[in-house]
Amino acid sequence: MPDGLVAFVKAECPTCVTVVPVLQQLASSGRPFTVYTQDDPAFPPGLEAVDDTALEESWRQAIETVPTLMRVEGGRPVASTVGWLRSEWEELSGLPGLGPGLPEFRPGCGSRTLDPGMPERLAERYDADSLRSRRVEVAELEDEFEAMYARGWSDGLPVVPPTRRRVLRMLGGTRRDPGELVAVVPPDLVECSVEKVAVNAVLAGCLPDHLPAVIAALEAACTDEFNMHGLLATTWFSGPVVVVNGPFRKEAGMNAGVNALGPGNRANLTIGRALQLVVRNVGGGRPGEVDRATLGNPGKLSFCFAEDEEGSPWEPLSVERGLEAGQSAVTLFAGSGVQGVVDQLSRTPESLARTLAACLRVVAHPKLALAWDALLVISPEHGRVFRDAGWSKARLRQELDQLLTLEGAEMVRGAGGMAEGVPEHLAGGTLPKFRPGGLLIVHAGGTAGLFSAIVGGWVSGAAGSQPVTRAID
Repeated sequence: MPDGLVAFVKAECPTCVTVVPVLQQLASSGRPFTVYTQDDPAFPPGLEAVDDTALEESWRQAIETVPTLMRVEGGRPVASTVGWLRSEWEELSGLPGLGPGLPEFRPGCGSRTLDPGMPERLAERYDADSLRSRRVEVAELEDEFEAMYARGWSDGLPVVPPTRRRVLRMLGGTRRDPGELVAVVPPDLVECSVEKVAVNAVLAGCLPDHLPAVIAALEAACTDEFNMHGLLATTWFSGPVVVVNGPFRKEAGMNAGVNALGPGNRANLTIGRALQLVVRNVGGGRPGEVDRATLGNPGKLSFCFAEDEEGSPWEPLSVERGLEAGQSAVTLFAGSGVQGVVDQLSRTPESLARTLAACLRVVAHPKLALAWDALLVISPEHGRVFRDAGWSKARLRQELDQLLTLEGAEMVRGAGGMAEGVPEHLAGGTLPKFRPGGLLIVHAGGTAGLFSAIVGGWVSGAAGSQPVTRAID
């Protein structure tokens, strides 16, 4: 780019039209001055402008607003201003008395580089080295959807072709560099970049706005605490459950209400699916290979939902787990599926807590304790019972802990005619159903229906998986 003053304009911008007399003043000042025009080579009238209708220079200079006036030294911009503000144009140009008769200020217009679909088209055209992933060519007569399935890129459902343009558009959802390492993904311990996450987010059907949550979920999944490798290799049912908190929920259009744990919401389904596809396609975690689940569960395709913070009687899960209020976050839990809880008659928290405890006791097996965590999803109608009584989440958890302190004599192997159970030496004491911190409580669901849900976990603690919370950048 030439040294001196440089302006970027377009004919369709009323402010650019307004400042044409100023551009003419700058051109006649005798100082180096160059105008780039984005949409009409004949604009501005009376000036020889550089035709930038292909937008290459506007893209390279990251122009977001026209008019933009900048001062260039040594081929690099050293100062700039956008829109029209007489004082700033005079200071930047060093010329007094610009635009006599014009208003002092006029806001600019959006650059053509920001037109819908344009950023990724320009990146595709002018940034050949922006993506590092291997290109896979599909033959002209080959069905691209069948080709992706045949190459093992899908989870059994159709996936979206990750074209260069779509991946570039997806990368627009994060400020992180495409080449930045996000995680080392099990089971094959393959390094995964932001770009690789974006590719799989495209496959899953995500929007760019969803990408930050997918990245955070992958970071959480690939920790030693969550133990994604073990979760894959176990013959148990479980897979990662993603609970989302904070402003991101609304920004991404997530569902925390009716059918929150089910179908119908793009963000819920594709964020969870993208995480699973990264583990499958990057890490090699394919069913029937490392993934050895005896039965599995439909949530291993995708299990992601938002907490209903606004309607909740309690603090959000992320705050309970140490993050600041208002911070967007994901919490990963190794969940085995949804167990419904029905209680349409309890109107006191004591009665409802007893129902919840009775149902929680059967997680994995009613005679096993400490080995499995659980995620308790309280619906709004059940939540209202606790709110009206003034019960905090800590109060509910305390009540459940007491109700789920179980007699060892009823839990040992053989008791009740069931061979399954805890070892004989525990017969003389009591056992808590869940380890400390092993019962998570969130609020979600529709406002009609006196139902809640339990998502049973996998082997808990250091021997299995622990819930992990990560902030969304």
